[in-house]
Amino acid sequence: MSRRIALLVVTLALGSATAAGAQGKTATVHLTTVDDRKAVIATVEPVHQLLARSRIAGTISAVNVKEGDKVKAGDKIAIVGDEKLMLQMRATQSRIEAQQAERAQAKIDFDRASTLRRTGAGSQAKLDEARTRLQIAERNLQALQSDRQVIEQQSIEGAVLAPGAGRILTVPVAEGSVVMGGDTVATMATDDYILRLELPERHARFLKTGDEILVGARGMGEAESSAIRPGKVVLVYPHIDQGRVVADVAVDGLGDYFVGERTRVFIATGKREALVLPEDFIYRRFGVSYAKLESGVEVVVQVGQPVTGGIEILSGLRDGDVVVMP
Repeated sequence: MSRRIALLVVTLALGSATAAGAQGKTATVHLTTVDDRKAVIATVEPVHQLLARSRIAGTISAVNVKEGDKVKAGDKIAIVGDEKLMLQMRATQSRIEAQQAERAQAKIDFDRASTLRRTGAGSQAKLDEARTRLQIAERNLQALQSDRQVIEQQSIEGAVLAPGAGRILTVPVAEGSVVMGGDTVATMATDDYILRLELPERHARFLKTGDEILVGARGMGEAESSAIRPGKVVLVYPHIDQGRVVADVAVDGLGDYFVGERTRVFIATGKREALVLPEDFIYRRFGVSYAKLESGVEVVVQVGQPVTGGIEILSGLRDGDVVVMP
């Protein structure tokens, strides 16, 4: 028992020393140059949007996916059937069987002409004629077999395959729909998503590839500073459309977003001076933000956006104030 009490006393002493050490830390509020960030709206878009198209004309006999399903490259999305292909297959098969009989008869005639020629009872002209008929019969049979392979390939192409891995966005057809070759059967988005910005033209000169963008929490509401995460501009389109410049931003963790979902982001549109304090020195009580001066006085502060080195102080502190860790 005495040993447990001793351990508890040591633990409490260490905790008190740690808390005292943390509370003893100080920071000086300083005026520094920061990025002047503006809140804008970005839209979640796939890096690539793929179209699963029908390769033949026919009627949709089966649809194997629905909106929201995830598919892999080569998965069978739908099946397009064409009854004419079956009729063509039967007709071609009948011609093949007839040609096979004709080839068999030509082979018999050729063998008979060869025997007669060896015995001297037949002429060379008859043998040549029989050989020619056999060759023609064989070539015709090969041509019909090639026609059958074409029809079989067309039947195989009735399967509409996913052109890549991703998520199904729309399926504009249903079973029984008539489609032509090249018609869209499903629209899908790849697994990679980006945020697409559309900014006023006046911001174009401040935006460049590699710039850091701050992304708020999911949704359109005001985000807590802890929910803000960084992103990076990966592409600025060199074309201004209707007075707006378009840019793509890469951000981790967009895989569970809806395509077309909007969220708030903060972009740098210049430089300005601001009071900056490390965020750990700000504490909240009853919904109000406070900072504790070195003299022990608590002051109410109004905080702004997160910036490099901490968080912006809009009011409540002055340049040079020393605050302590709460």
